[in-house]
Amino acid sequence: MAQSVLTIDLGAICANWRALAAMNAGQTAAAVKANAYGLGAAKVVTALADTGVRTFFVAQAEEGVVIRQALGPGPTICVFGGHMHGDAPLLRDANLVPMINSIDQMLRHVESLPAHPFGIQLDSGMNRLGMEPGEWSALRDIALGQKPVLVMSHLACADEPNHGMNAFQLQTFRQMTDGIDAPRSLAATGGTILGPDYHFDMTRPGVGLYGCLPFFDARPVVSLDIPVIQVRDVNPGESVGYGNSWVARVPGRIATISAGYADGIIRAMGPKAYVWAGETRCKIVGRISMDLIGVDVSAVQDMPDMVELLGRHQTVDSLADAAGTIGYEILTSLGTRYTRRYISS
Repeated sequence: MAQSVLTIDLGAICANWRALAAMNAGQTAAAVKANAYGLGAAKVVTALADTGVRTFFVAQAEEGVVIRQALGPGPTICVFGGHMHGDAPLLRDANLVPMINSIDQMLRHVESLPAHPFGIQLDSGMNRLGMEPGEWSALRDIALGQKPVLVMSHLACADEPNHGMNAFQLQTFRQMTDGIDAPRSLAATGGTILGPDYHFDMTRPGVGLYGCLPFFDARPVVSLDIPVIQVRDVNPGESVGYGNSWVARVPGRIATISAGYADGIIRAMGPKAYVWAGETRCKIVGRISMDLIGVDVSAVQDMPDMVELLGRHQTVDSLADAAGTIGYEILTSLGTRYTRRYISS
């Protein structure tokens, strides 16, 4: 078999949610956008719902429909993108809650779905989504009169605890919302870790559920094992892979493993990335190609059938460092060719 095995620990995801929920006196939701950060939304939300999650967040209405199909009636599913053109049937039929981002979205919502639940997203300084203070001031009384289920904003620098932007956004959010008769939410994973001042009525962790920073105490969730197709000897002066980018200086052995950038293994990580063959760390050599990667296994005594790219020896965030990116991109890039195995440890 030349298919890699991606193992996803649903028990670890649920344990991470419980640990983050224990930091918060209010409700703890779960962000499951982008197919639960690439790990399979239907499986993940079912496990989280069994653990006690009652509110889920997605980016688009179409994602919300998938979550509703997996969960059935009951849990609240909120849509960060709000109420876009054409969303009304999806929001209505799947009973989704759009987080309204503008006056235009508010008008669209009350005209097409009067009395349908909605929330409000405010821009407290990130300049990405949500109503700015002036826009909110003009709409505030009307919107609050319609009884939003939640009023939220999003922190730009929560993964840097000492960044001044955190305090600025907290102050801005308070100025925009103190005194309102609606639940409030500001914190995702990083904001949850910042402490009670940021928690309000609901936190909504995302990446921390899936074993990534900034939740340092998270249980690992993902492992990825890649089959070895072939092992060959190389002599000094011989090259490996496209472009002759790596040339052997001493005699060695190279394993060709069955994965590549078509599987979400970011090409740029090649010069700095490693895999593990048993307990031996092995350097990736040459360019990562679409389906294949070369690995220097000269130091391996007993060559296993598969090598580890993610797992006990190497986290999502350490692999992200090699690629010059973040754990979010590693997770959400994981491809469709893997055999996905779900466990509950």
